[in-house]
Amino acid sequence: MSAVYIETYGCQMNFADSEIVASLLQKAGHTVASDIEQADYILINTCAIRDNAEQRIRKRLRELRALQQRHRQVRIGILGCMAERLQSQLMVEEENVSFVVGPDSYRSLPLILDRVRQENVKAAETQLSTTETYADIEPVRLSSNGISAYISIMRGCQNYCAYCVVPYTRGRERSRDPQTIVDEARSLFNQGYKEVTLLGQNVNSYRFASLDGNEVTVDFPELMHRVAEISPLLRVRFATSHPKDLSDKLLQVMASHDNICKCIHLPVQSGSDRMLKLMNRHYDSAWYLDRIAAIRRYMPDCSITTDVIAGFCSETEEEHQMTLDIFRKVRYDYAYMFKFSMRPDTYAAKHLHDDIPEAEKTRRLEEIIALQGQIALENNRNEIGKTFEVLVEGESHRSKQQLFGRNSQNKVIVFDRQDAQPGQYIHVKVTDCTAATLKGEIV
Repeated sequence: MSAVYIETYGCQMNFADSEIVASLLQKAGHTVASDIEQADYILINTCAIRDNAEQRIRKRLRELRALQQRHRQVRIGILGCMAERLQSQLMVEEENVSFVVGPDSYRSLPLILDRVRQENVKAAETQLSTTETYADIEPVRLSSNGISAYISIMRGCQNYCAYCVVPYTRGRERSRDPQTIVDEARSLFNQGYKEVTLLGQNVNSYRFASLDGNEVTVDFPELMHRVAEISPLLRVRFATSHPKDLSDKLLQVMASHDNICKCIHLPVQSGSDRMLKLMNRHYDSAWYLDRIAAIRRYMPDCSITTDVIAGFCSETEEEHQMTLDIFRKVRYDYAYMFKFSMRPDTYAAKHLHDDIPEAEKTRRLEEIIALQGQIALENNRNEIGKTFEVLVEGESHRSKQQLFGRNSQNKVIVFDRQDAQPGQYIHVKVTDCTAATLKGEIV
């Protein structure tokens, strides 16, 4: 059979999806190639969340033309959100693309690969589903370190934030059967994995009820409890949570299990209530700060990270300052910070005006980045002298004499390796830091 090379761009969900794709293709008799030069098919799993993500894919397609000239039989397929958003239009705009397949159509890939080669045609399969979760597929762990793994627990989103394409590219929310999730996590632990991250576009809205109504509904806190109960040696993380769904019940479960990591990613997007309403975020700044206070109350040592958008439609300077004020109040450990970019088919594209000049967006973003860098450095300096349990992940990029790992708060710690090995839990005392990394010594 044929060899398939998979490239993945975008969020953790895309990487988890690529592992599902690899499993489906292997079951159909294909092999997953580690060398692109040996591939019969190149699959590019794409992101459409921002325009620059799509432009990166288009640039990559131009680069691959040289490979296609050398290997004229190689076919290129686009998977994921960009495929769903543009569908067959993409094959017209990018002549070297043979097929596009959306996130809910991966089961059709083996047939599509055969068809485009045997019939020498182009193909598109982009039908969204209200039921597909791939719960029965055991993912192939691509480029795995054998220590940490992702588990997709739900698909889709129905929050319809004004700026976001995800509901249009991944469909409505649907949750996997909890037993399949627990079984997958247990299987990973039995294989030697020490950490799992539960994934979803809006993971804390997870809710599963059997169709016959005989099974008690399982919500996200209960699912977290069930996974954490597998073993105290299995760390459990999750991403990404929505502020409107962050319940005290979830925080209580997190606080009651030492192996549930004390780190919450809670996107704020803006500090202005008017902006949040315009973004259709379903909360205001008071609710958001109440959730921050609840996190601190249940888990004082919990790290908090966020997403933020600079220069959303009609944002004033005063509203930008409100966002900076939220950063000062919360004191995030890390933030994903972006300028607003209008995405086609969203509410913003249809009803709002992208009226903030690009130079002003850049200035506001740079102010947010500078403030966050200062806060992160101050937060890390406060960790000096503390000792953390660290899960060793591998060699430091800067020196083979050093290893790195992460603590429960998801902070990277670099230390001299001594006799430590990847996959071990060790205790490390922090001795120094940068804004991004802690440095320490084994104790």
